[in-house]
Amino acid sequence: MTSETKTSDTNTNGLALAIDTSTDMLACAVVSWEPGSTPRVLAARDHMCRRQANVELVSTALAALEDCGHTMAELDRVLVGRGPGSFTGVRIGIATAKGLSCGLSKPLHGVSVLDATAWGAWQAGVRGLLAVADDAMRGEVYPGIYQLDDAGAHRTFATETVCKADECVAAWSARGDASQLVLTGNGLKKYRARFEVAGFANILDEALWYPTGEGLALAAAAQPLDSGDPALVLPIYTRLSDAEENERKRLGLKAPASVAVTGVDDALADRHLQLRPMSVNDLPAVAALEATAFSGSSHTPWTEKLFYEELSQPGRSWWVAHDLGRITGFAGGMMAGDDFEICDVAVEEGHRRQGVASRLVARLCYDAHVLNAKTASLEVDEKNEPARATYDHLGFVEVGRRPGYYAPGHDALILRAELPLAGDVEALGKRPEPHASIRPWPILAGPRDAACKEALAAAGDLVLSIESSCDETAIAVVDSHGTVCSSVVATSIDFHARFGGVVPEIASRKHVEAIVGVYEEAMAQAGAHFGCDTLTAADLSAVGVTAGPGLVGALVVGVAFAKGLCAATGLPLIAVHHLEGHLLANLFETPDLKPPFVASLVSGGNTMLVYVRGWGDYQILGTTIDDAVGEAFDKVAKALGLGYPGGPVISRLAAKGNPRAIHFPRAMMHSGDYQFSLSGLKTAVITYIEGENRAGRPIDLPDLAASFEAAVIDVQVAKAVTAVEQTGVSDFCVGGGVAANPQLREAYHEAFGKRGVRVTVPPMRACGDNAAMISVAALRSYRARNFAPLTLDADPNAPLGTWSTTDAPVPPSW
Repeated sequence: MTSETKTSDTNTNGLALAIDTSTDMLACAVVSWEPGSTPRVLAARDHMCRRQANVELVSTALAALEDCGHTMAELDRVLVGRGPGSFTGVRIGIATAKGLSCGLSKPLHGVSVLDATAWGAWQAGVRGLLAVADDAMRGEVYPGIYQLDDAGAHRTFATETVCKADECVAAWSARGDASQLVLTGNGLKKYRARFEVAGFANILDEALWYPTGEGLALAAAAQPLDSGDPALVLPIYTRLSDAEENERKRLGLKAPASVAVTGVDDALADRHLQLRPMSVNDLPAVAALEATAFSGSSHTPWTEKLFYEELSQPGRSWWVAHDLGRITGFAGGMMAGDDFEICDVAVEEGHRRQGVASRLVARLCYDAHVLNAKTASLEVDEKNEPARATYDHLGFVEVGRRPGYYAPGHDALILRAELPLAGDVEALGKRPEPHASIRPWPILAGPRDAACKEALAAAGDLVLSIESSCDETAIAVVDSHGTVCSSVVATSIDFHARFGGVVPEIASRKHVEAIVGVYEEAMAQAGAHFGCDTLTAADLSAVGVTAGPGLVGALVVGVAFAKGLCAATGLPLIAVHHLEGHLLANLFETPDLKPPFVASLVSGGNTMLVYVRGWGDYQILGTTIDDAVGEAFDKVAKALGLGYPGGPVISRLAAKGNPRAIHFPRAMMHSGDYQFSLSGLKTAVITYIEGENRAGRPIDLPDLAASFEAAVIDVQVAKAVTAVEQTGVSDFCVGGGVAANPQLREAYHEAFGKRGVRVTVPPMRACGDNAAMISVAALRSYRARNFAPLTLDADPNAPLGTWSTTDAPVPPSW
C-alpha cells in the first residue's frame, strides 16, 4: 500500500521531517511546522515496508524532501515515532532520527505511535470513541482508547501498556460504551476476527490502521514542546527484556520504574554488585570479612568451621555479594518455625551505603518466602541509623527490644517483616537518568583561535567512526594522518553481568540510550585535541560504521545513526567489518605491519585463524565449531560464580595458580586442521566443579583457572605455530578482546620468539571493542573512495573481507 505523494504551498517559515518505522508502514512526511498551529503536509511517502526499514528510510526521507523542493539543510526539526511497536523497527527510526538531529543540530521530538494513529483517524474525519489495538507480537496488543472531537484526539489512558489480545477483547467488551467504540490499529491484521466475534462491527478501513507522517506531525503539534534534545528521545517501552522479566519473576521482585524510561532494569545492573549463593569455596574470604566487619564489637565473629556447618544444614539460605569475584558482603539465616531468622549480615567497609546489605537481605527474604516462612526477623543496634533506615524501607518494623545487648546504651532492636516484602529493594539502588547531552541542546561551538584553525588544517580530513556490534557503544575521530583525535566507549556490560553473558535485547536498548551522549563526548574530546571546545559535523569528511558481524539489534542502531548523520550533512558513508577492525588494531602497536602474515582473532563471539595474503585478501584457515574462546571463559566463570565478563577474573586467578594442577582436555589439538572446539573443555571444567562441590571439597580457584586457561592456550598456540610454519610468514598477530589475556600474549611471544617470528598484539586499550580500530579501516576506505550507499543495512553474519579495500591502511597513532 502506498499513499499518493502530496504537495502543497511550500512557502513556510518552519519545516519538519516526520518519520516512523515501528510498524510495517514506513511513515514519512515533510510538513510545514509552526508551534501552536496545525501542520500542513508538503510531501508524504508513506508506504508498506516489512523488514526493509533500515534500507529504505533515509532514501525515502530524501525523496520526500525533493518532492516538495526542500533539502535536509532547510529542516527546523525532526519528528519520530517512539513506538510502541516492533522492537527493531522502533530503534531504526529513532537512531536514524538521532543521527539526523545531531547532523543538523536541530531539535528532535518523539511521538507515540498510538497517538499518531489516532490523529490520522481524526484527520480522516472520524469522531467519537476510537479504540487503537496495535500489534505487539506474541499474541499481544498495545491498546489505547481516544476521544475524538473537533478539537483533536484525546487520550483516555495515562501510558502505553501491553496485554494479550483476548484480554483486550474482553476488557473492551465489558465497557458500558462498547457499542460506541470504533476500532483501528495494525493489530487487527491478526485479531480482527476475535473482535468481530465479540460484537465489534465498527472497524475503520485498513488504510487507517497504521501511523502516517501526517499523523505523527499532528500528534507532535498537540503535545507540549520539549527541549528537542535527541539524547532524551527513547523508545516507549511496555516491558523489560525477556531475560529481565524472567529474572524478576524468579526473584519475586516488583517491576522497576526505569522500564518506562529506558526499558531496562537500571537498579539491578551493576557488575560490581552481583549476588550468588555462598559455597565452600567462599568460606575463607567470608570468615575474614566477618572478623574485620565485627572487630571491636560485642558480636563474636563466626569461624570458617561455623560457616561450613551452616551451609550443610537444611532450612538455611546464605548469599554473598561480590565485585568481579571478590567477596564484598554476605548474609544468611535459617528457618525457625514459620519465621526466617536472619543471623548475620556483613558488608566490607569500602562497599557500605551502596545497597549491598539491602540486596542481600531482600534475597534472603525471597528464599524464606519460598521456604514457606510467613515472616523474616533480625536484630540491629538501635544506634545503627543507616541499617535501620535500610530495614525500614524494606518493610521491617520493631517488635521487641533487648536493652544494652550490644553495649551500654546500645539496645538491640528486634525487627520483623511480613513476607513477601512490601518494600521495594530496588528503590534503594541508583537509578541513573537517561544519558542526556553533555550540554544544553543544541550544542553551539565556541570561537576558534588561530592555533586551533591551524591544527585543524594540518590534520586534513577527519573521519568519525561508530562501533555498536555488541555491548559497547563507541565513537572515535581520526585525522588523515591516522592520529586518533578522540575515542569514547560506553559499555552496557553492567546490565549483562547478572546473566553471565550478553543479552542482545538489553544491548540494543542501551545503544539507543547512549549513542547521542557518546557522539557528543567524542566530538568534544576531539575538539580539545585541536584546542577548541568541540568539533561539529561540518568539521567531518566522512562517517564510518561497523556494519557487521555482530548482534543485529545492536548493529542496526549504529548503522541507522550513521546514515542519519550522513543524510543530514551530505557526508559519505563507509561500512566497516568488525573483525577487520580488530585485525587492523595491530597497527597501533606495529605501524609497519604488512602482509602476508597469520592472525588469530579471539573474542567472546569469534575464534579463528586467518591467513592475511594482502590487505583485504583474507583466507580463513579455521574457526571454532562451537564455543568461542571468550565464551568459554565466560561460562566457566559463571559456573564458579565469578561474574561476567569471565576473562579478566579467570586471568587474574590463573596468574596465581599452577597450570598443571588439573588436567583438562586439549580438544582438536591433533586434528590435522585449524578448527577449534571449546565446548568439551568447558563441559569438563564444569563437571569437575560440580564433582568437587558435591564432595564438599573447596576448589583451589587459582589452580583451576590456570589449568583451564592452559588448556585453551595450548591449543591456540599449537595451531597458530602450525599455520605460521605452513604459510612461511614471518609475522603473527592477535586481535579481539581475548588478546588482552596476559598469559596468552606471553605464550605467543615465547612460542614464536624461538622461531624468529615477530609477534604483534594490540595495546590493551585497543583489544576490546572500540571505534578507534574501526576508524583505521574507515580511513583506508575513505582514501580509496570505497563508500557505501545510504541503503546500507546491518549484516550480522558478514564474512571477513566484506566492505574491504585492497589499499594499505595509514599507519595509525593513538
